Amino acid sequence: MMTENIRNFCIIAHVDHGKSTLADRLLELTHTVSARDMQEQLLDSMALERERGVTIKASAVRMTYTGPDGVEYIINLIDTPGHVDFTYEVSRALQACEGALLVVDASQGIEAQTLSNVYLALEQDLEIIPLINKIDLPAAQPDEVARDVQDLLGTPVADMPRISAKNAVGIAEVLDKVINEVPAPTTDAAESLRALVFDSHYDAYKGVIAYVRIVDGVINRRDQLRLYATGARFEPVEIGVFDPLMRTVNCLNAGEVGYIATGLKTVQECRVGDTVTLAKGGAEQPLPGYKQIKPMVFAGIYPTNNEEYADLRDALEKLQLNDASLVYQPETSQALNFGFRVGFLGLFHMEIIQERLEREYDLDILATAPSVEYRLLMKDGETVSIDSPALLPDENIIEEIQEPWMKIQVYAPQKYIGAVMELTIKKRGIYETTEYLDASRVILHFEIPLSEIIIDFYDKLKSVTQGYASLDYNFHEYRAGDLVKVDVLVNDDRVDALAMICHRDDAYHRGQRLVSRLKELIPRQMFTVPVQAAVGKRVISRANVRAMRKDVLAKCYGGDVTRKKKLLEKQKKGKKRMKMIGSVEVPQEAFMALLSLDE
Repeated sequence: MMTENIRNFCIIAHVDHGKSTLADRLLELTHTVSARDMQEQLLDSMALERERGVTIKASAVRMTYTGPDGVEYIINLIDTPGHVDFTYEVSRALQACEGALLVVDASQGIEAQTLSNVYLALEQDLEIIPLINKIDLPAAQPDEVARDVQDLLGTPVADMPRISAKNAVGIAEVLDKVINEVPAPTTDAAESLRALVFDSHYDAYKGVIAYVRIVDGVINRRDQLRLYATGARFEPVEIGVFDPLMRTVNCLNAGEVGYIATGLKTVQECRVGDTVTLAKGGAEQPLPGYKQIKPMVFAGIYPTNNEEYADLRDALEKLQLNDASLVYQPETSQALNFGFRVGFLGLFHMEIIQERLEREYDLDILATAPSVEYRLLMKDGETVSIDSPALLPDENIIEEIQEPWMKIQVYAPQKYIGAVMELTIKKRGIYETTEYLDASRVILHFEIPLSEIIIDFYDKLKSVTQGYASLDYNFHEYRAGDLVKVDVLVNDDRVDALAMICHRDDAYHRGQRLVSRLKELIPRQMFTVPVQAAVGKRVISRANVRAMRKDVLAKCYGGDVTRKKKLLEKQKKGKKRMKMIGSVEVPQEAFMALLSLDE
């Protein structure tokens, strides 16, 4: 097929604005999927994606459509992930396209991810076609929302199709707009091969399957290929296209979207954003924009039954085959025995991995409170990175502790400005600017430490704005702060999994709240159990879990008082000996107490 008859586009939207439903209608209209095989959210293959209504993994599909001019076109749709944690994957999927459909909910209007994705699309210089979706809802305000989009993009209100993806209203108009407005790929088949990897997954028989957009040149079935960033070399097991199932072809030409079954055994060798070229005489320069994504949030994951440690390791290995951004390493804890320190892109990514471990691999796991990666500047000039509070060395040898700061944008109705300001400043946020989207909606810009937003910031933001606010964030810089480690001692033993790093001003209050919570959660023993929070060697809060008392005087119904004293002394000695050798079991709920200290 001629390059001018190919159109590559993606759909971008905020969570739950109808992106996957629109993709379904496009597949139906182009007869890519028969009515018998059709199901809702066809491109969302994971049960979790269907349940939550969020695309977690990118996917691609090739459609054939005869345009209004009677010419047959190949239209490649690349479905992008729908959450801020996967922004890098979204940017690579956008780079593989020439156009983007921007779907905006007629009842909710422009939200955080809408704007974030628009800016990503503008960076890639894409043709953006705005659509107003869900016009059939009772609360829909398509004209007002269209005016907001016009102010944002400059697209005239009359040029925005009003559609209902659920009821298949206006879908043909959308496809015609894609053909007329999205430019054909500008490529050079005579150039050396360059193909962009915009996603990948692992297949037990074919190895890593790379989803690629051919930018220059041609891939043939027997070509020897290599990847730029990782240097991995391979001969394709097969090459093909998605329509929507994988179908093998003999070659992929410039401008086309397809897949390469590489035969590689780990996703680390084939990273998102990398460039595929010929092993001999390949392109001299890779495609721009590749970077290795690093985890931002870390948590300990432990099996509740220690015999399941090997099963947990196998499950993490299998998950990592399909998710190169997931990193883990073994760690041990005095309280929780053997487990893993796992790195995630963000809180949503962590939530998804936890749920998949429990549901797909039938594991009963305990996750510790999430923490971030800190940078330590030591007095001897060395710089060290730590991702667990338990690893923080003695404060006497540390010059300064640096923590990651984020730039966040909060989108909310104007009447909630005060509540959002109060919440963010309480979390050590620094206010920057306010932008007015329209007469009633604003964007508030803040800088805030990542450690303050990873636990319950989003939930609290939704609470104070009655569910109207939405949030977008991106990494800004590492910044030095007056940070201290708060240790928790139970029966004079440090519990490393309960340690936390926080600002010195918050240490006393957080330590006090944690000790009070632990006092209720730790079961009573036959001896008094002290629970303490300490910064360095200084105890900042203490509470005692009272002992269960056996009444040894019950049989003394008379006689000399010395008999009673003798029995009490004997009991006291026994309790002292018991305390020296007795161990206190810290229940799982205690580790969850760290997640709700600000309530």
